[in-house]
Amino acid sequence: MTFSLASGLNTEKLSCRICGQAFFDQPLLRYQNMPATAQGFPTEDTLHQDHGADVEVCQCASCGLVQLNNAPVPYYREVIRAAAFSEEMKEFRRMQFREWVDKYALTDKKVLEIGCGRGEYLGLLQEVGVNAFGVEYAEAFVDFCRKQGLSVSRGFPDEKTDMFLPQAPFDAFVCLNFMEHWPNPNATLQGISHHLSEGAIGLVEVPNFDMILDKGLFSEFISDHLLYFTQDTLSFTLQRNGFEVLDCQPVWHYYILSAVVKKRTRTNLAHFDNYRTRITTELHAFIARFPAGKVAIWGAGHQALAVIALANLGNNIRYVIDSAPFKQGKYTPATHLPIVSPATLLSNPVEAVIVMAASYSDEVAHTLRSHYPNTLKVAILRDFGLEEIT
Repeated sequence: MTFSLASGLNTEKLSCRICGQAFFDQPLLRYQNMPATAQGFPTEDTLHQDHGADVEVCQCASCGLVQLNNAPVPYYREVIRAAAFSEEMKEFRRMQFREWVDKYALTDKKVLEIGCGRGEYLGLLQEVGVNAFGVEYAEAFVDFCRKQGLSVSRGFPDEKTDMFLPQAPFDAFVCLNFMEHWPNPNATLQGISHHLSEGAIGLVEVPNFDMILDKGLFSEFISDHLLYFTQDTLSFTLQRNGFEVLDCQPVWHYYILSAVVKKRTRTNLAHFDNYRTRITTELHAFIARFPAGKVAIWGAGHQALAVIALANLGNNIRYVIDSAPFKQGKYTPATHLPIVSPATLLSNPVEAVIVMAASYSDEVAHTLRSHYPNTLKVAILRDFGLEEIT
């Protein structure tokens, strides 16, 4: 993609920074002669060098994220906080951090602030009992933090590379009113995730575009903020990049969307194998009570087919019964057992039937008890194991 240096606008059609899909055909808004940056304050000597820039507000037609079709400001990796001078904000952060640390058991844990600026919040995090670390791109800010005795590294996690922070992995992270500046939020979020332990907790905040929409705050569009998140699009962005959203709500007079997230962990399915082993043992024990070839299975649904294969029942079953005519006369996939109609129980009888018909199992068992000899043994494969029906 290329940008016009004169206007700041992208000269090619930009796709969504989150999902990669196309924008709606026309921009939502076009503003001309806007400040080129929110932090570019000219002096009397540099006034002649200051020129306005055009801003084009677009929306992804797929995920709905509103975003600027503009180049990022040169300092987008740096955090500059005027809010640090507000005593009300400091007190709000103290209370917020304390509640967050208590709720998610983060006392004495390693917490990383992404874009820590001059360390305004690192000291507050330390106050509430965590081991606070920061990463900041502006070299002068890093030096300032270190002189205050804060543990801060210089960098910006814009891609998933080898860990560049020596204290990693971290147990938690905070990222406060920074994500809206990023030109490639997917890469940056994945870079952050790369530095976190499994199940790490995060606190992510951005300006609340839901409120901006509700109040018609046209002046909230600025060149520095490329991304404008609603609760839906913020949650989508975080989930897309490997975070479960535990909570997402407006805070600070509704100006900020605050999301608590958890780094997604690999689902543990070890109990599936344990259950499979137990069911296999029960099935083989039941089948062994009868002469070879004298046990049938009722049910040729996907669950029954899987059990027959996974429990290695192919050599122990006479046939599989199913009421669906389109399955009859065919064979079970992989195990190659003949699929027959219920009438086969009379023409080619067996001594026992194992019912594997999921939610229809009780209905099938009632049919077997009502229309077939009482000597026929019937068992139902339940979710808790094999149950014999008397």
